[in-house]
Amino acid sequence: MDLKQIQYFIALFEDGSVTRAAKRLNIVQPALSMQIAKLEEELHQQLFERGAHGMAPTAAGRLMYRLFLPIMRDLAHARQQLVQRDEIITGHVTIGLIASVTESVLADSLSRFHARYPHVEVTVADGYSATFIDWVAGGQLDAALINKPRARLSLDSQPLHDEEMVLATSAAHGPDLPHSIELAQLPELELVLPTKRHGLRGVLDTAAQHEDVLLAPRFEIDVLSTIVALVEKTRFATILPRIVVGRAVREGTLRAYPILAPRIVRHIVRVSHPRRPLSAAAEALIAIIADELRQVSTAADIGVPQASSEPAG
Repeated sequence: MDLKQIQYFIALFEDGSVTRAAKRLNIVQPALSMQIAKLEEELHQQLFERGAHGMAPTAAGRLMYRLFLPIMRDLAHARQQLVQRDEIITGHVTIGLIASVTESVLADSLSRFHARYPHVEVTVADGYSATFIDWVAGGQLDAALINKPRARLSLDSQPLHDEEMVLATSAAHGPDLPHSIELAQLPELELVLPTKRHGLRGVLDTAAQHEDVLLAPRFEIDVLSTIVALVEKTRFATILPRIVVGRAVREGTLRAYPILAPRIVRHIVRVSHPRRPLSAAAEALIAIIADELRQVSTAADIGVPQASSEPAG
């Protein structure tokens, strides 16, 4: 088994077709097929099954991909750092971002990053914090930006951004509420919240449990933009980070209220593998995203609504 065979195997696994993989590798199809056959003979395992829709990996093939992908990524990163000259950063960054980050700052972050580092390719995965932890540990991601979990992590974790969470209601259809809301008043409202799989829900439930408050949302939705759209059109309320609702508040479709006694703060952290140092490209991308988060949070002048004498309800 050599590196070339592993590269051929990974290309065929990802492309699912000898034709596409050979084109990607810039080799002829028989050469690819021969190397895969040699690899299978050496391992005494069938790695692919040929079907009507292309080459499907076997269980052994899927295991090999999981085992060797992190190794090949490490080799690629090592090569990038050795060949970089004159501050020209190249390579490929694979990063996981929670939805509140992708929806609020990803587009601007990537625009800035590409303007400064045009020779770097970026792959962004969207998902849950728990999933990203597994993917970083397994080598599928270079790093991830997640909501800080309650459990202790085996990964390297660096604080990136702290942000207050606020109560948001429709400017047109929402209930009359006082200047600020206490956590104990939240069960009086009809709530739409992320599901318990979502990192933001973990932040909310931790705060609520600490104050002996039970949050029983009418709807649970993980797509944050859908939560915002639903709240804009109804009497439902939600609890989300400032950067998620800031634009709707500035446009006048939502009102936002600070939550007091206690405040609810989510902590975004960067996680990476302790034995896989981040490349210069990954460090640069994360720094730009962190800067965009700070700028958006500062710009999210939510504008507190006029105080009301009505109780929350």
